[in-house]
Amino acid sequence: MNKPESNTATRLAVLRETRLARPSAPAPTQPKQQRRPRGLSGFYQNCQSALQSVRANKMRSLLTSLGIIIGVAAVIVIISISEASTASINSRLSNLNPTEIIVRPGSSNAGGGVRQGAGSVQTLTQADADAIAAQVSNVSAVSPVLNVSGQVVFQNQNWSTTTQGVYPDYQQIGSWQMQEGTFLQSEQGMDAVIGQTVVTNLFTPLGIDPLGKQIRIGSVSFTVVGVLASKGGSSFGNADDVVYVPFTTAQQQLSGHTYVNSIDVTASDPSQVTTVQTAVQTLLEQRHSITNPQNDDFTIQNQAQVLSTVQGTTQTLTTLLVGVASISLIVGGIGIMNIMLVSVTERTREIGIRMAIGARPRDVLSQFLIEAVMLSVLGGAVGVLLGIGGGVIFSALSQTSFVLSPIAVLLAFGFAGAVGVVFGYYPARRAASLDPIVALRTE
Repeated sequence: MNKPESNTATRLAVLRETRLARPSAPAPTQPKQQRRPRGLSGFYQNCQSALQSVRANKMRSLLTSLGIIIGVAAVIVIISISEASTASINSRLSNLNPTEIIVRPGSSNAGGGVRQGAGSVQTLTQADADAIAAQVSNVSAVSPVLNVSGQVVFQNQNWSTTTQGVYPDYQQIGSWQMQEGTFLQSEQGMDAVIGQTVVTNLFTPLGIDPLGKQIRIGSVSFTVVGVLASKGGSSFGNADDVVYVPFTTAQQQLSGHTYVNSIDVTASDPSQVTTVQTAVQTLLEQRHSITNPQNDDFTIQNQAQVLSTVQGTTQTLTTLLVGVASISLIVGGIGIMNIMLVSVTERTREIGIRMAIGARPRDVLSQFLIEAVMLSVLGGAVGVLLGIGGGVIFSALSQTSFVLSPIAVLLAFGFAGAVGVVFGYYPARRAASLDPIVALRTE
């Protein structure tokens, strides 16, 4: 009974020794295959997956990106309006005389050390203007200015504008060019010089040349002796909406006041503006018996100061509005984060399957982060288009030039992308940290 088993064991041992002694055939060599870089391939696949996810939920993606769209569009429109307004203001101020110095009434003490606002007391007179012309050197022109509001009438047409009583030197001070006729030739008389806006509203509807015609300011008649060339209007004011008459006539027949609204002075050379301004201040302090400059009852500005003030105000307002608009971008980023968190919850099982078949946590992180950035960037692109369109529409309605800053567009678009990265990282990190086993059990 034991012999067959012994023979079988002997045969197996012989076969085993034979196989070990037999040389093994060399394994067939496989041709080496070139592999695509895992990083580039993974990034491309994640972009495809993110795009499919965005397209699968179009309405939700649109609502998610709405805050980004509004924020980017608002920033571009605000900056466009600011740039257009700044260009318009600079163009308007460039028409002014760079050597002009304006003296205006100052403020007064209301008692108890309380200082009232500028212009709260009338302290300037025609005599002050004449003293500046006579006693301050390096001055080429001086004129007091007296403002009179009221209706200007020609036949059956009327127009409400500002009438200013000035000296003949005011043409040089205001850098006015004549379209036809001449400027005022005397401090007295019944002559008038009108701007283009007044011409448009009084004479153009009747098809009449205004030169030599009689107009009525209040109850006083004046003869139009000149028409000013247009300087253009802007949000800073309309320089063409004005009527100039001789100062003494305006004071005696239209106003009845002895004070003046301002005194305009022109320095003989731009390099002398500061010197003339200091000399005017010293002279007026002497005439008004002021020993402490802090108690001056007048203010003096030159055009450089006016330009600096206007530009500074515009810049501050623009910064404030851009800051407010940027809040929409932050709100939009919070919306993206919320939706991405919901998406992670909805796609937990999908994340588990991907990890189970070999996806690494950083692959999942990249997928969801790319999806958040894609939502933000697409919203930014739509916002840029809407912002440009809004700027064009505003320019057409306000009749101003459209100014688009490429830097503003790039900053708004770049900020939108950064919002996607910042607010998309937490949901993506949360997705990447899921346990594959727990994720697969999720229904």
